[in-house]
Amino acid sequence: MVKGVDVSENNGVVDWPAVAAAGQRFAIVRSSYGRYSKDEDFLRNVDGAHSAGLSCGAYHYSYALNPEQARQEAQSCKRIIDEAGVLLELPVWFDVEDADGYKRRHGFDFSRENITAICRAFLDEIKPLDCGVYASMSWLEDYIDWQGLGCAVWNAQWGKQDDLKGYMWQYTDSLNIGGKQFDGNIIYLDL
Repeated sequence: MVKGVDVSENNGVVDWPAVAAAGQRFAIVRSSYGRYSKDEDFLRNVDGAHSAGLSCGAYHYSYALNPEQARQEAQSCKRIIDEAGVLLELPVWFDVEDADGYKRRHGFDFSRENITAICRAFLDEIKPLDCGVYASMSWLEDYIDWQGLGCAVWNAQWGKQDDLKGYMWQYTDSLNIGGKQFDGNIIYLDL
């Protein structure tokens, strides 16, 4: 098992040598969100993590209400990663949850069929990049047919136990490194 963090521009300036010194060996860095938006710190965070010796992956936060919008998001995500010119040793993750309530406010169809179709559209369009789906355990159980998607799974289940044991587990949102809070993650493979 290997420990790491996930970050976005919301984390502010990250002290990557301190993250590495705390025993973290990888970073999943937000590249983009929605159909056209880039995380302004994507390149800086990937470069900083690589300079500190960490392996990197990326994640995209989705606002897609249907599969066509998910395809557009994947095209934008792929373009942002290509334009950054960075090597990603780990997958690109698709976060389809509704953490900020956007989908609910816009009449989203929360059926398992629709959400799985949105995930499939993104995953198909992002290829040839390695990819997977990120979600909380409840979303993986209730809203996403992750087994049918046949992709890597990153389970967000804060606590002492990962009931899924997919590719990666987000076990906390309060990992303190140098006075800053991070999401803490575990990859079950050796890097």
